Amino acid sequence: MSQTMRAVTAPEPGGPDALLIETRPIPVPEEGQVRIKSAAAGINRPDIFQRMGFYPPPSGASDILGLEVSGVIDAVGNNVARWNVGDAVCALLSGGGYADYAIADAGSVLPCPPCLDLTHCAGLPETVFTVWANVFESGALQPGETLLVHGGSSGIGTTAIQMAVAQGAKVIATAGSDEKCALCEGLGAREVINYRDQDFVEITRAEGGADVVLDMVGGDYVSRNLQSLKPGGRHVSIAFLNGSRVEIDMMPVMLKRLILTGSTLRARPVSEKARLASAIEATVWPWLESGAVKPVIDSVHTLDDVANAHRRMDSGDHAGKILLSI
Repeated sequence: MSQTMRAVTAPEPGGPDALLIETRPIPVPEEGQVRIKSAAAGINRPDIFQRMGFYPPPSGASDILGLEVSGVIDAVGNNVARWNVGDAVCALLSGGGYADYAIADAGSVLPCPPCLDLTHCAGLPETVFTVWANVFESGALQPGETLLVHGGSSGIGTTAIQMAVAQGAKVIATAGSDEKCALCEGLGAREVINYRDQDFVEITRAEGGADVVLDMVGGDYVSRNLQSLKPGGRHVSIAFLNGSRVEIDMMPVMLKRLILTGSTLRARPVSEKARLASAIEATVWPWLESGAVKPVIDSVHTLDDVANAHRRMDSGDHAGKILLSI
């Protein structure tokens, strides 16, 4: 076996052309880790920010891009009890997914559901972990409640819609075209709002308001989201495409007893990611096996075509996950 592999890095910040396919040594798993021979990797918005120089990997993480991967375990480090060579898996990573081989902490690994092929399985970890941690844990969405999710046709959005519906919640989604709105409706959203020509605050309030808002827009959306929340509502921020600095009136927060929170996944401790993985396997994996939840795939690119895959995400035209076939 060759001792080297292909790996995608962004040594200098820039656009998609800043991505470089390098030759790197194949990594060796340390204690508590497994090595995955990659089948596919998911492309996520944080990868774009890392390429642009705005989101460096945390201390100790690989500088290779990629926060999720699917494939087959081909090596196991010491003190790994569950996983064996030959297991088909997907994994949440702190980096290293855009490569022929990836190292994953054993606790962040999940089995690929038999209902999915290995390539599509790569579209699960980042979105499912994000939605579970933010909508179901921080946002504490309950059956019968209403979730307002922005970017409903994105990888996160399509996953959030399906998971919320599977749990018995009502979903209001926003998207930027009639085609994307139709996709959200087909996934189970009760109300879909084209934000380019409709006021999501007015429509959400007419529907009785939201119990939880999942926001990845930031900027002026935050104050409008607060207007959309019911008393006792929870506002969860996971990104800020319109900027992280916001101005809000705290009076509605006090009068309606609102909770504002948010999080990132990448820098969380290994033990915390393992706890999330266990909860996800217990609750979300049965939804996958029943068909209630499935990854929505926009396009699949080869590793050599990684620049065009990033261009696809930069364009904003995609709906669902963009994957790299490795």
